[in-house]
Amino acid sequence: MEIRVIRDAISRDELRKIAKQQFGEMVKAVVDVEQGIMAIGGELHSDEEMVLLDQGSAQRDLWGINLYPDKPLSEWIEFDSMINVRPSGGNRSRDVESSEVRAAVTRVVSRLVGG
Repeated sequence: MEIRVIRDAISRDELRKIAKQQFGEMVKAVVDVEQGIMAIGGELHSDEEMVLLDQGSAQRDLWGINLYPDKPLSEWIEFDSMINVRPSGGNRSRDVESSEVRAAVTRVVSRLVGG
């Protein structure tokens, strides 16, 4: 599947279709918290990260997540990706450890995914 950069809202139904074409119930995404965009459709978060870097995103602003469109809103974002491991930036695990960054990622996703 081709990696898409999402700048305008898409529906959860569209995410469900993408999930079924790839991983079944999950869509990998990389969110740029500074630009308020995200990339979806990659096999790996690193592939999506590269697309955003090529389009001018800064590494420090990119966070890998997994979206589960059929889960309730309180559970549908999973903050887990190898690209999140950056000890020099204070994030020592695959998880997004900062509550501020988690909130920023959630705001972007909530704006970009409707329904």
